[in-house]
Amino acid sequence: MASSASLKTHIELKDFLDEKVVLYNNPKFIESDPIQIPHQFSLKEDVEISGFLTATIAWGNRKMIINNAKKMMLLMDESPYDFVLNHTEEDLKAFDSFVHRTFNAVDLRFFISALQQIYKQDGGLESALKPRQAEASYQQSISRFKSVFFKHQHPQRTEKHISDPLKNSAAKRINMFLRWMVRKDQVGVDFGLWKSHNSSLLSCPLDVHSGNVARKLALLKRKQNDWKAVSELDLALRRMDSKDPVKYDFALFGLGVFEKF
Repeated sequence: MASSASLKTHIELKDFLDEKVVLYNNPKFIESDPIQIPHQFSLKEDVEISGFLTATIAWGNRKMIINNAKKMMLLMDESPYDFVLNHTEEDLKAFDSFVHRTFNAVDLRFFISALQQIYKQDGGLESALKPRQAEASYQQSISRFKSVFFKHQHPQRTEKHISDPLKNSAAKRINMFLRWMVRKDQVGVDFGLWKSHNSSLLSCPLDVHSGNVARKLALLKRKQNDWKAVSELDLALRRMDSKDPVKYDFALFGLGVFEKF
């Protein structure tokens, strides 16, 4: 049984983090974050595809991520869903000069064709990423999604751009994309588009910033940012809010990036 001192500490920490969620989970957050890209669209499939492609390149400098995500949208005529469904080989030649760090034109061209197959054959991204009934997180569903995504012939090099939590990857970028699509907040940052999903199963997109802050706050002991660490942090965050644990991503990220906590 928890001692009164540890209970008090838990309540104080929750209050502290809840305040930070309110501070950072607001529309101003969108202005400097890659989530601004899917916010340019209103059609569900446009939001999904733009969000997925933006999250895929979301590592490194945030301004560079946003600029390169904008370039991708321009290359798709600002209509990502229509482009994914109806593009021709000729259309894809425009992608030849695209590069974001190690994600290049070869990768982007395959991602477009894989997304076409997912929307035409697999019920779209919402269906392809949905956990099964007994699953308590997205670990299995992300791994299954990777298999579906790469089921057709593909460049070997492109596989590294979708993580596999069953191989102990923290899968930060796809967890971030899932937060965007599944979590319904009250202020219009995350979209809550995927009604068939459950936000209680979401995991924190664990990166250097959120990991370091979580360790300083004793929410996480594990040193590596891998899926074992994600699972450990899940337990701590779900104790504070079992229905919306990943709202604390705003607190951890904000403390790390904006406050250098």
